[in-house]
Amino acid sequence: MASRKKHIITGLTAAAGAASLFVGYTGSYLASLSAGGNRQTLEEALQWQSSRYDIHFMDDLDTFAYTISGYEGYVIHAQFFKNPQPSGKYIILTHGYTDNRFGALKYMKIYLDRGYNCIIYDLRGHGENAPSPCTYGILEAKDLLAVIDDTHRRFGEDITLGLHGESLGAATTATVMQYCPRVDFAVADCGFADIENVIRGAVTHNHLPAWFTDVSSVFFKWKYGYSYRQMRPVDSLADNLVPFLFMHGAEDKFILPSNSERMQKSTDGYSELHLIPGAKHAASVLTDPVLYTQCVNSFLDHLGL
Repeated sequence: MASRKKHIITGLTAAAGAASLFVGYTGSYLASLSAGGNRQTLEEALQWQSSRYDIHFMDDLDTFAYTISGYEGYVIHAQFFKNPQPSGKYIILTHGYTDNRFGALKYMKIYLDRGYNCIIYDLRGHGENAPSPCTYGILEAKDLLAVIDDTHRRFGEDITLGLHGESLGAATTATVMQYCPRVDFAVADCGFADIENVIRGAVTHNHLPAWFTDVSSVFFKWKYGYSYRQMRPVDSLADNLVPFLFMHGAEDKFILPSNSERMQKSTDGYSELHLIPGAKHAASVLTDPVLYTQCVNSFLDHLGL
């Protein structure tokens, strides 16, 4: 009998050890995956964009590439597109996760047609920038603040300056508001209010228990210095007075529209929220470009910009 009990205990101990290893390995894997997915090259992004809409509007624009010193000297690659008509209006467009600056091209013509000069740039760890883990708005917002300040230094302290971000770029656009940037308006397309709800949804979608999100968060903080609970763009909108336009695909199953609804409720300044029927994640402007353009134009008309 004693031998049998010992055998059972040994088996249970081994099973518990195997389960712990599985949980640890999976949590570590999810953290690494969250920090650095497969990211597009500039060539891949440009090809993707050109296969879905006409990018020939770029052909006749004066443009130049340059670098900006971001947070703690991190080098950010950017590109400027000059409006054919002389203008003191500028827009900084921020792309989404795993994309790069060319992912923002699909929004540019809206602003070019309104007389804006356009600035696109690579988020840290993306495009031509050096490898760096994604922190879902924490370090990205500090880099965006550097891009904003650089834009004022290059083009004038009295310019009209707006922000437009998609997905991670939208979350970054919201997060930067905690630093009271010198901008006149912001557009946030399909951003997350907090990254926990997005990762939790992805975890359960892949048939894992929701608590793996918490395990992954522990590993993320151990590896990269931040937990998911610190990645909450919605908290940066408290007391914000910069006018915000929130756009979201009504059929977005990755970052649910409720994220934009929460952020709109949190900001103190003028805001609008528009859900684009039939649009999935980061596809609103491609699904209904006419309606999307109307929403942006109406928002800017209201602001007199």
